[in-house]
Amino acid sequence: MRRFATLFATRGTLTLHLPAPASSPILPAMSANPETFQTLHEIVKVARARLAPGPWDYLVGGAESETTLRRNRQAIDSLAFRPRVLRNVSKIDCSSTFLGQRVRIPVMLAPVGSVESFDPGGGATAARAAREFGVPQMLSSVCNPGLEPVAAAGGEGAFRIFQLYVRGDDVWVDEWVKRAVDCGYAAFCLTVDTASYSRRERDIAKRFVKPWRAAATGQDFQSALNWDNVKRFKDTHTIPLALKGIATAEDAGLAVEHGVEIVYVSNHGGRQLDHGRGSLEVLPEVVAAVGDRATVIVDGAFQRGTDVVKALALGARIVGMGRMPCFGLAAAGQEGLVRMLELVEDEIRICLGLLGVDSVSGLNASYLHEARPVTAPHITSAFPLLHEGY
Repeated sequence: MRRFATLFATRGTLTLHLPAPASSPILPAMSANPETFQTLHEIVKVARARLAPGPWDYLVGGAESETTLRRNRQAIDSLAFRPRVLRNVSKIDCSSTFLGQRVRIPVMLAPVGSVESFDPGGGATAARAAREFGVPQMLSSVCNPGLEPVAAAGGEGAFRIFQLYVRGDDVWVDEWVKRAVDCGYAAFCLTVDTASYSRRERDIAKRFVKPWRAAATGQDFQSALNWDNVKRFKDTHTIPLALKGIATAEDAGLAVEHGVEIVYVSNHGGRQLDHGRGSLEVLPEVVAAVGDRATVIVDGAFQRGTDVVKALALGARIVGMGRMPCFGLAAAGQEGLVRMLELVEDEIRICLGLLGVDSVSGLNASYLHEARPVTAPHITSAFPLLHEGY
């Protein structure tokens, strides 16, 4: 499939009719059983009702004009499916492998700072949910309760990866690597798209100060991060390395030349460089540049099972979801996150069957075609019933 280069402009604005936010950061977790939520939009709706304005805007917002954030969604909506029929899809396998480990669906909990803003247990609650369901968790270094407690919460056999914001010298990084290895993290990730911290105007306008930003120091180390640091990492450590924030074929090529095992296509959910491209638009050129020399991850507005299928068809090995797990946690804690994953799995299964594919390994770009989006892109435009008052 030829790489789509033009994203169609859409007109109009959407008004989100949701309950007013809570006055406290988050209310006590509601009880939930596997049947509490029947659709993903119900989870988003409850999460909105339970979160105060600060945490909600931090979760759904982007940088400056939020153009990159919207292009993430627009890139996904700019692809339609080309289904094949009369194929035996009586049995469908939604599972996959990642770094040699089986995953129930090719989805990873992407790193999000301050997950404790959405559930009191923070990364530990997410770790328990990830293990219960059977997907990997990538833990952010600015997520409480921290590297060791999250590993303990996930327990033996949990699939975990650690992501670091660099706030110190090489010796400082080495210590984080040692701690991650000692705690059984399967890979180590450096975020590379935060040389400067962006202007997130939803937060600025409401004077919402993220706890980890209030005391943040060491940004100069992140700003100085370069390919020499990557070379040193690979020369020093044996744990697989991921670079998160790759947005061009050129940097993807440099990554694999340096021996990086995981190339992570991301624009930080539209929260760093404004007016960037949508992640799914970037993905094909990165996959072509990497070939079979590394594993490719992608994130950026992936909110439904059909979104995941599109990314897999374009060559991603696994898809990071960041905001959706936080919606699940805010709605109903560990049970809410597990239920979110169950619904995504069901959507993947149905999509594969209707495409005429019996496993995720059978996907390729022939199942996709460029298409004009039918809705204006928005952080929740994947859930149109929210905008109709459901």
